Amino acid sequence: MRTDPARNEKRYLLASDFDQTLSFNDSGIVLSDLLGVTNFHEKVAGVSETRLVQQGGELAYLLLHDPDYRHVRREHLWETGKQIRLKRNLPALTKLLANLSGYRFSFYVLSAAPEQVIQSALEGIVPADHIIGTRFRWDEGSGAITGIEQVTAGYGKVAALEELRMQLQVSPDRIVYVGDGSSDVHVMLHVHRREGLTIAVSESPFVTQIARRTMLSDDALSVVVPILEEVLGWEAAQVRAQFESHGFTLQEWTKVRTDSLTIAGSGVAERSVTV
Repeated sequence: MRTDPARNEKRYLLASDFDQTLSFNDSGIVLSDLLGVTNFHEKVAGVSETRLVQQGGELAYLLLHDPDYRHVRREHLWETGKQIRLKRNLPALTKLLANLSGYRFSFYVLSAAPEQVIQSALEGIVPADHIIGTRFRWDEGSGAITGIEQVTAGYGKVAALEELRMQLQVSPDRIVYVGDGSSDVHVMLHVHRREGLTIAVSESPFVTQIARRTMLSDDALSVVVPILEEVLGWEAAQVRAQFESHGFTLQEWTKVRTDSLTIAGSGVAERSVTV
C-alpha cells in the first residue's frame, strides 16, 4: 500500500506583518499623501498618547474619527495599495518554500493596515483569503466608513494568529512570524513563548530583543535564510545551494552580533560600549 507523501509533511504556518515588513512604505503615509493630509505622524502621535487603541491601530482610529479622513472610500484604500512599494522578490517567497521536500509552509499576512490596502498591494501575489487586516463596516449608500469589524493589532493579531493555527491544525512550535516594529511585540512574545520562530526585519529594539533572528535586507527572500537554518537545520552551503537552484545568489551574507551597553561607576563618567 502506498503512503500519501502529503500526510508525512511537517506543516508550518508562516505569518508576516505588512507595512515595512513586506513593503517599504507605511500604509497611513501613502494614504495621507493621496488625500493631501500632511500631518499624519503628528496625528498618530496624538492618538498614541491617549492610549485608546492598540499600538498599530492608529490609522483605523483616524479613518473612523478624524475629519481629514472622513471622505475616505474603498477606492481610496485600493489606490493606496497600488502605490505601495513592495520588497524585491516577494512573489518568489512562497515558490521557494513550496519546493522543500517534507515541509509545507502556509503563508498568511497579518496586519493592522486596512485589508483593501493589503489586498490591492499584494494582488496576484497573496490570495485575498490569506490576508487578515483591519476590516471596516461601510455605508452602502454613501460609501463612508461607519465602524470597525476587526483590528489586527496588538492582542488582536495574537487572536488572529491563534485562529489560523487552529484552522490549519499546526502546533504552536511550528509557527514562524516575521515583523518589524512595536506593533509586533505582543505576537512575537506569544510565538516565542510557545517555541515558534520569530524573525525581525528591522533594527527596532522593540522586536530585535525578542526575535530569535534578525534579517536586514530589502529583499523579501531574506527571511527564507533563517527558516532553512532554524527549521530545517541546514548549513550555509545548503542554504546557498537552495537559492542558486531557484536562480538567486547570496552575494553578501554577514552574520553580526552586537551587544550595546552602558557602564556607570562611582566617580566614573558613564560610557557606552559596543562589543
